[in-house]
Formats: sequence, C-alpha cells, structure tokens
Amino acid sequence: MEGAIFHLNFFKTVILTVFALLPIVNPFSTAALFMSLTKGYSSKQRKHTGYMACVYMFFILTFFLIAGGLVMKFFGISVAGIRVAGGLIIMVIGFRMLFPHEEALSEQEEKEIREKEDIALVPLAMPSLSGPGSIAVVLSVSSDLQGWHGYAEVILGIFLTAAITYGVLRAAEGLTKFLGVNGLNIFTRIMGFLLICIAVQFLASGVFEFSHQGNVNPP
Repeated sequence: MEGAIFHLNFFKTVILTVFALLPIVNPFSTAALFMSLTKGYSSKQRKHTGYMACVYMFFILTFFLIAGGLVMKFFGISVAGIRVAGGLIIMVIGFRMLFPHEEALSEQEEKEIREKEDIALVPLAMPSLSGPGSIAVVLSVSSDLQGWHGYAEVILGIFLTAAITYGVLRAAEGLTKFLGVNGLNIFTRIMGFLLICIAVQFLASGVFEFSHQGNVNPP
C-alpha cells in the first residue's frame, strides 16, 4: 500500500512539474524564433541545434533546482518571497504572451545572432527556453522538496519538458507551415493564460505564507 502511494506521489510530482514548466518554456513560440535563426541550416544542423538547446535548458534548470536552497540561504530569501517574486515574474511573462507586442530585431541584432558560432545556448536555451520564469518556478519547487526522491521527481519532470520541447523544435518547420503565424499566436495566448493562472496561485500561496508568518511572529 505504501509503495503504491509512493509511486502515485512520484508521478504526480513529475506531471505537475511538466505542466508548470511547459507553458513558460512555450516551445511553440520558440519554434518561430528557431526557424528564423536557423535559416540556411541543413536539416542535420537544425536538428543538432535544437537538440543542444534542449540539453542546455535541462542542465540550466537542473542547476537552479539543486542550487536553489543554497541561493535562498545565502541571500536570506524565504519560501514566501520566492513564490511572490516568481508569481510576479510569471504573471508579467503571461500578460506579454496573452497580449503580445512584437518588436522586430534590427539588422545589427540579426547579424550578431547569425555570426555567433552557437545559437543553441544564447538565445535559444537562455533566455528563450530557460528564462527568468522557468528559473523562478524551479526555485519555488526546490523550496518544498524533501529527500533525494523529491529532486529526482522534479529532474525527471524537467527532462520530459526538454524532450517535449525537442520534439516541437524538431518538427518546427512542419508546424510553422501547418499552423501558420495565426496558429502559433493562438498557442502563445493559450500558454499565456495558463501562465497567469499559475502566477496567481504562486502569489496567493506566497501572500498566505507571509500572513501566516506575521500571525505567528508579529513584529
């Protein structure tokens, strides 16, 4: 019985991690950027670039998951503070996705991006896939983990998110042709709405914890 409960909780945490990260990572939105930055690439080069971007994303988020507790202790940041800050960041990103205001890159910016040897790390892995919002989620999750199995659950969730993202990037050419600009915009707005919902939950939890701390330890 206990083993069944453990496995149920294990998969629940993994699934929750994927559903928390996927709207923020938003691979459908990144697919358009990916296609734009890899113009002139061969199919093999494009697949390798997408693969490396997802590998970098996985290691960046895993690093912040493991180092999150140390960072919080070093700077004296409470769990409530992380949740409120993370909620605010995610909410801003969500509103930008729900009501996008696109700014075209200048010729100089496009030239600098194309001249870089490896676009998989910057700008694809960071800040596009593993930006402030994703890092904020991982830091918030890390504050509640207990024992090695908790970290294993979230790391598996990060891995699955990276795998899904790679699948989308690998199929980016077909997706952009099939969905078109309007289809990608619809997906982006849906993801933005989900992000706002997640952000509200983060903020509510953080404010509740601050209020609870105030009742227990009044100034």
